[in-house]
Amino acid sequence: MTTIRNFLIRKRGGRRMDITDVLSYLYLAAGTLVMFGPVLWVALSSFKTQGQLIEFPPRLLPYAQETVEIEGYDEPLPLYLVTIDGEERVLAQIRRVGIEAQMIDPEKLPANPTQPTDEERIRVPIDAREPIERLSLAWENYTEPLEKFRFGTYLKNSVIVTIVATLITLVINSMAAFALSKYQFKGRDAIFVLIIATLMIPISVILVPVFLVITQLNMNNTLWGVIIPGAATPTGVFLLRQYMLTIPDELLESARIDGASEWRIYWQIVLPLARPALAVLTIFSVMWRWNDFLWPLIVLNRSELFTLQVGLNSFQGELQIQWHYVLAMTVLTLLPITAVFAFLQRFITTGIATTGLKG
Repeated sequence: MTTIRNFLIRKRGGRRMDITDVLSYLYLAAGTLVMFGPVLWVALSSFKTQGQLIEFPPRLLPYAQETVEIEGYDEPLPLYLVTIDGEERVLAQIRRVGIEAQMIDPEKLPANPTQPTDEERIRVPIDAREPIERLSLAWENYTEPLEKFRFGTYLKNSVIVTIVATLITLVINSMAAFALSKYQFKGRDAIFVLIIATLMIPISVILVPVFLVITQLNMNNTLWGVIIPGAATPTGVFLLRQYMLTIPDELLESARIDGASEWRIYWQIVLPLARPALAVLTIFSVMWRWNDFLWPLIVLNRSELFTLQVGLNSFQGELQIQWHYVLAMTVLTLLPITAVFAFLQRFITTGIATTGLKG
């Protein structure tokens, strides 16, 4: 911890702050705000009620107005801080008429609180009152959707699709990258260029052909129909091939001299050395599959097979979108991605420090 602390607070000018130190800290602070500000805003907004989400100007923290229960009223009355004759008083609003609010003192209730007399009723302009608020977290944004929303089923489907698709992606892409980086054969570079060229094809162009293929294979309304089409990605092949090129060919030749098969070389030598690149591709694949919405929406029609992203679409009605539920469920869907990145980021930093092999 001391080493990390010294690294974070070290200065180029020694004990004195240099102009470059100030600019560096400002740059890092701005970058942190840009990267994590939206995530923090979404997380805090997920605890707001639907009315608080449309407040203007918006506020960072969720606040709720304090209320008081008075006999005779079906719902609690909101409390306001009002200054009358230089004295601040806490009053409960019983009704609002135009630009005037009619209030009573909850500490000195009238004989009939629901029908106070003119002397007991306090009339205050609405601009002269200040709502009494407190920090309040709307936990019902999380609990209510879990009761109405098949979160467990959708979560299970998303986990299955993400894990299986990621494993298939790693195997297929690593095999292709191994062949394109460590074998010499005619047309190797042309094949690699062709694979990279597919990156320029928009996803909307291939949706219909891929859907027709899935239909012919009877994979509609199955999780395999979501998993298989995106199993091999040109980005993954490119990433792994470029990393495997840094692995010395002499190491593979030594293994062949010792009698190792090509499969053993791939499985026990190449894959362990390419672990940092595989970790990066794993993060990319998990993000792609976990956040994928369009393709599962096209393939899946049965609600019991929906993934989380498709299931969240159920909160969108024709006339109204339940944003407080959408934000809460979005925060829950971010947690697995965060856990995966936190687990694999150490492999990424290791890969940056040790590219391939050290002599």
